[in-house]
Amino acid sequence: MNDGYVDVLSSIASSSPTPGGGSVAALSLAHAHSLAAMVSRLTLKSDKWSKGHEIANDIVEHSQARINESVSLADKDAAAFNAVMAAYRIPKNDDNSTERSNSIRKATIGAALAPLETVNAALQLLKQLLTLSSVCNANALTDLAASAELAQSAAYIAQMNVRINTQYINGDDVDSIDSETDNAIAVCNQTMLELRSIYMERLGW
Repeated sequence: MNDGYVDVLSSIASSSPTPGGGSVAALSLAHAHSLAAMVSRLTLKSDKWSKGHEIANDIVEHSQARINESVSLADKDAAAFNAVMAAYRIPKNDDNSTERSNSIRKATIGAALAPLETVNAALQLLKQLLTLSSVCNANALTDLAASAELAQSAAYIAQMNVRINTQYINGDDVDSIDSETDNAIAVCNQTMLELRSIYMERLGW
């Protein structure tokens, strides 16, 4: 691993609250996309796995964009948290109480929407992996499994970061965020069950 990678880990390990769990969720998703691309490339290397070439090509074609998007989501999550902290630092006084409350609410909504993007992105990858799982290079099944488990973990971590923000505010927009998150996680869970069944059966475990 190069120094840049170690620097990221050191940044996470520092006493600063950012980057935190939401950013780590997005970075986990970036790793999941990277592994999915590797499995896809190994599948494309042989005609033996020709049934998997269509989905493998699709994953490879968009893999770098998805990795970049995941890294951007990590930055977005950190920025959203910092915006909440900045809103809370607005001085309290009678003249700006409404403005301050509105700023806090707006920032908190943003801090919930950022990890929701990670949840939805993780779900899309899990759906692709489900298609790939039954037709990929059998020698790369544990790597596919690792990609899926990382994507599922990313979704769960991101879900917690949605909820830690929405629990403090109310409104139709908040209800919509919670509902979208819960629905996406439910589909993630079902997709993951199907994925595990397929790769465990193919592995003979």
